Amino acid sequence: MPTPLLQVGLVVGWLAIVGGVAEGLRRTTAVGPEITRKVVHIGAGHVILLAWWLQTPAWMGIAASVAASAIALLSYRMPILPGINGVGRDSLGTFFYASSIGLLTAGFWPQGLPHYTAIGILVMTWGDGLAALVGQRFGRHPYKLWDTQKSWEGSLAMFIASLVVCLSILGGVYGWSLAIGLISFLVAVVATGLEAFSKFGIDNLTVPLGSAALAYWLNSLIS
Repeated sequence: MPTPLLQVGLVVGWLAIVGGVAEGLRRTTAVGPEITRKVVHIGAGHVILLAWWLQTPAWMGIAASVAASAIALLSYRMPILPGINGVGRDSLGTFFYASSIGLLTAGFWPQGLPHYTAIGILVMTWGDGLAALVGQRFGRHPYKLWDTQKSWEGSLAMFIASLVVCLSILGGVYGWSLAIGLISFLVAVVATGLEAFSKFGIDNLTVPLGSAALAYWLNSLIS
């Protein structure tokens, strides 16, 4: 297993690559800020797979989450992450994103169940990320919840991405079966609902925590 220093270097290196790609897009292309944010949103989430593969200790993930959460809060007041947050932005999504990684790591990593952390984070990154991109580009059938407008196309993208993530991870760990398919379907439905009923970026917390907890609970019923 790689040394802790090498693990930190690999994780930081991956995040630097993702951030560099997003910043490069922001500076050199005409893509909007939402695209660059989703590049980081989706790309950074895959650090959980790297941590899982490296068998990174739980304390390292929690410490990184605390540091990232603090930076995220500062970025709302200072131009620290121009490709992700705008100063004064009324969404705490980046903060919730970083916090969810720490909470899920603390909850599942010490139990030897990192795959549930991965489910929560990747459902959030791929599901929420694609829901926003598909909704903006192809959303032709809008609906409104509270004062937030969504689209059926975006919600469908959220559902499909969540289903694929759950099937891939749960199937890879426990083997593909009808029960795993049903669990994945239910998690995808709930994750889609949590994303739809979101405000101020809270879905970056409710989606990963809810998806991981539900997957764990449902799978424990059949184990």
